[in-house]
Amino acid sequence: QVQLVESGGGLVQAGGSLRLSCVASGSIGSITGMNWERRSPGKQRELIASLTNEGITTYADSVKGRFTISRDHAKNTVYLQMDSLKPEDTAVYFCNAEEGLNDYWGQGTQVTVAS
Repeated sequence: QVQLVESGGGLVQAGGSLRLSCVASGSIGSITGMNWERRSPGKQRELIASLTNEGITTYADSVKGRFTISRDHAKNTVYLQMDSLKPEDTAVYFCNAEEGLNDYWGQGTQVTVAS
């Protein structure tokens, strides 16, 4: 079992920045990849950033060049640095851990970008 707790969301003006954090606990040694996803009203959940154990990162086109996923192994924490935020980035952001055939999710953190 893996437990995930996100934090760092909030209200920010367009063009601003936020950094989301996701602290993992439990069977973290078995995690093979970490992702950030988001869900906004009326839209499907969107995978926006991924980080493998080998350090390979991938991003959705919608956030490429603006968002950066990173990991601090010593703190068991994954970050999502979000710059040049846009109103369309408004969503609940979720951290996801992949462990073999299992997926774990945090409770989500709300990000609201005001125009």
